[in-house]
Amino acid sequence: MGVGTRKLFRDDAVVLRTFKLGEADSIVSLLGRGRGRFRAVAKGLRRTSSKFGARLAPFGHVDLQLIEGRGELHTVTQAVGLHLSGGKISADWTAYTAACVIAEAAERLVPEDHQPDLDVFQLTLGAFRALVETGLPPLLVMDSYLLRGMKTAGWAPSLSECASCGKDGEHRAFAVPAGGAVCRDCRPGGAAVPTPASMELMRALEIGDWKHAAEADGRERTEAAGLIAAHFQWHSERPLKTLKYVPH
Repeated sequence: MGVGTRKLFRDDAVVLRTFKLGEADSIVSLLGRGRGRFRAVAKGLRRTSSKFGARLAPFGHVDLQLIEGRGELHTVTQAVGLHLSGGKISADWTAYTAACVIAEAAERLVPEDHQPDLDVFQLTLGAFRALVETGLPPLLVMDSYLLRGMKTAGWAPSLSECASCGKDGEHRAFAVPAGGAVCRDCRPGGAAVPTPASMELMRALEIGDWKHAAEADGRERTEAAGLIAAHFQWHSERPLKTLKYVPH
């Protein structure tokens, strides 16, 4: 079956990552509004004369026309920028590394099966835009994304009740294998005991209470970030490789 008889489709998508293919082409990892997560070849993307220009750079929001592939890979034929965040994000190392973690996490949250996940799509698009439009600390945006992403996946840490017995309260201990905060009676050996302010920060990040989140000091942010990352990686069953580049 030739290209002329293969199906065309359109979708608006967030660009997560790009990978080199041959001398000039790239494979683009995309999270589409209607198609879920998929990959596509962008021919000639790495040439200076590329018709796509910077529109397929990571972290941007684009409207695409594609030729449906026979297998897992489609082919991009047109790309129109809707909101191109990549340049501004890449100019700041902290924002860039936070965006890389968000992109990797999105790939964990949405299987590459062409099934739409509008919640994660909107969450990812909103996070990339927040990195360039809000002035919020990039690492707080990243941690909020991880918490909210886990909530859509059904494995967010319990923060306001015991993960084991369900007892309400702002419990002091936190055990990743147990599912989050645990009461005194259910606390397993080796559980972390974060400060109450760190637990409060995680609750604020989960609901997007940026006023309270931004008031947290460096120790609280570091402690909360460690617990959030540990919980995400435990439940996604793989480390987030890009986390090691994030400055703390």
